[in-house]
Amino acid sequence: MKKNGHDERGPVPRGVAPVPYRPAPGVPPGIEVLTLARLAERAAAHGDDLHQPSRPAFHLLIVVRAGTVRCSVDFTTHDVAPGDWIWVRPGQVVRFCSAAEGAEGAVVVFPSGFLSGSTVALSGADDHTRCRSIAPSPAHAAFLDRVLGALEDGYAALPAGMPPAAHIEAMRHLLSALLVRLAHAEPSPAPAATEDEAFRRFQEEVEKSFARTRRVEDYAALLGYSPRTLTRATRSAAGCGAKQFIDERVLLEAKRLLVHTTLSPSAVGDRTGFDHATAFSAFFRRHTGLTPTAFRRRAVGDGGEADVSRPAG
Repeated sequence: MKKNGHDERGPVPRGVAPVPYRPAPGVPPGIEVLTLARLAERAAAHGDDLHQPSRPAFHLLIVVRAGTVRCSVDFTTHDVAPGDWIWVRPGQVVRFCSAAEGAEGAVVVFPSGFLSGSTVALSGADDHTRCRSIAPSPAHAAFLDRVLGALEDGYAALPAGMPPAAHIEAMRHLLSALLVRLAHAEPSPAPAATEDEAFRRFQEEVEKSFARTRRVEDYAALLGYSPRTLTRATRSAAGCGAKQFIDERVLLEAKRLLVHTTLSPSAVGDRTGFDHATAFSAFFRRHTGLTPTAFRRRAVGDGGEADVSRPAG
């Protein structure tokens, strides 16, 4: 497999303003529950502009109660209507296209390390490449509202006589219930248990190795599956074949680097695993219909809002 000086997590885009997790003073660590207006205030206090592309190093889970929130996540624009949720994972590039304080809603902020391993596996919290707005069914929505209300109450005040460690653990379990339920709030075909495990391991390895290899056979050898098994598991879980899944991850990183850094197209190609600039240009044009230079020019001209080929939602 190709190695171009990348660390084990793949290339890290430069040029996008990183936003570290900054817990508010005087509250239990690990989770914060804010209003959209308070999120805007906090960002401004730290000198962060929600209307500029940023790459939060934490999860940002938003539910809208009134009004509409328009935001761009990795080049796809989402209009989040009342009752809808959107979950931005760490490392995704996000920009608010409308004033956050112009809508009413709640925002749950938490770092990756706050969740248990089982919650991560059951909720898909480690999927840092895809984002969509979720419109839960009425039954799911009622449950989510109740759990969110409990989180809001728990964040507002530490119950009398409850040790902080116990309170943090209770909040962790409430958040786990919220995320697992949200992950299943819309109907979708359930993959077989063996396929689910195969896709989970494949997805993790792609996140580590997409800049070193785009061959399904390499991932199959690393993970101990056949290429056919990986393709079947990926199609069941993600709706596309294993090769397309890898290519989409490479393409997403290339778009991030082209729009949010000043790296040359050839340097972007090198960071995403291509030996030659011509090979990268051909790959990019085959998937987008544009050369890397043309894509950058159009995206910058559109304010950084060039859409990816995958539709929102």
